[in-house]
Amino acid sequence: MKLKTPLTLFLLGLAGALVASAAELQAVASFEKTITKKVGYHYLLALPTGYAAAKDKQWPLLVFLHGSGERGSDPWLVAKHGPPKLLRESPLSSAGKALAENFIVVSPQCPANTWWDDDAIGALLDEIAAKHRVDAKRTYLTGLSMGGFGTWSYAIKNPGRFAAIVPICGGGEPSMVRRMARVRRNELTTLGVWVFHGAKDPTVLLEESEKLVDALKKAAVTEVQFTIYPEAKHDSWTETYANPELYAWLLKHHR
Repeated sequence: MKLKTPLTLFLLGLAGALVASAAELQAVASFEKTITKKVGYHYLLALPTGYAAAKDKQWPLLVFLHGSGERGSDPWLVAKHGPPKLLRESPLSSAGKALAENFIVVSPQCPANTWWDDDAIGALLDEIAAKHRVDAKRTYLTGLSMGGFGTWSYAIKNPGRFAAIVPICGGGEPSMVRRMARVRRNELTTLGVWVFHGAKDPTVLLEESEKLVDALKKAAVTEVQFTIYPEAKHDSWTETYANPELYAWLLKHHR
C-alpha cells in the first residue's frame, strides 16, 4: 500500500478546509410576502334573446379577445370586428343570429398600450359566471391577432375551463403545450381546438399557428382543426366569424 506523504496529507487537509469554509459562507434563509394585483376590464355584454324568459336555463359563454387596434377606453371600439360586430348588424346575419340566440357573449377591452393579461381574463370569467347563468361545461374562448395570442396563452394554461377554443392568426409558446401535456394531460387532450390563419399573413406569420398545432397533435389532443386561407393576409377573422358553422361546432363541445 502506498503511504501518503506529508505534502499529500497537507493538500487533502487544505481541500477539506476550503470545502468547509465555503459551506460556512452560506446560510438557509426564506421570506414570505403577500403580493396583490388589481385587474379589470370594461366589456361588452350580450345576453341571449331568450335569457330573461328561461329563468332556470344555463347558457353557453363565448369570450372574445380583440386585436391590438381596438385597445383603449371606449368599449364600442371592440365591436369593429368579430362577434360583437355581428351582434350590431341590422338585420342580423345567420352568424349573428346564432350568436344572439345561443350564447352569452362577452367582449372585454384591453386598455391602451397593454397586452392581454392571464390573471385578468381568469377574473373576468369568474365575474361573468358569478353574475350570469353560465353553463360551466360550455365555455369557449376566441380571439384574433393579439387576441389570438391571448387565447393561446390563457387557454393552454387553463384548458379545463373551456370546452373549445378558436385562436385566429395568433401564436404562443409550444413549450407550454408540452408542459400542460404533462401536468394537465386529460384537460388538454379533451379540449376542442379550431385554428385559423391566412397563408400570406405578413403581420403574424403562418408558422406561429403551425408550431402550436404541431405541438397539440404531438401532445395527442384529440380534436385539432386547422384552417388555412390560401390567399388571406392578416384578416383571417372576417370570414371565420361570419360562418355560422363555427358556432354550431362550438356548441357540440361540452366539458
